[in-house]
Amino acid sequence: MSRPTAASTAAAVFIMACLLSPGVIREAAAAISCGQVASSLGQCFGYITGQGPLSQQCCAGVQRLNAAASSTPDRQTACGCLKSLSGRISNLNPNLAAGLPGRCGVSIPYPISTTTDCSR
Repeated sequence: MSRPTAASTAAAVFIMACLLSPGVIREAAAAISCGQVASSLGQCFGYITGQGPLSQQCCAGVQRLNAAASSTPDRQTACGCLKSLSGRISNLNPNLAAGLPGRCGVSIPYPISTTTDCSR
């Protein structure tokens, strides 16, 4: 049996943190889940931690997440998941994370930041 890579371990931690985050409580009103957010962005870890290039798989995940978060409750849930997880990713580069949607050709109505008010 092969040993898990750092990327797969980070993805697993990201998914677990998302499932355990306070944003899950808001999920009842939204169709999107923190698990979907995590799985959509799993290929972005290398990039947002400065350990790899921006991949097509990452951008495809960003685009999938944007398409899935089509309602206000969905966007609020996704925002809450992203906000709570941003502090849990070691070596996260906030500038790379904030610029990720734009680099992938996606326009979102709020900044990716730990100070974003997801209720609006």
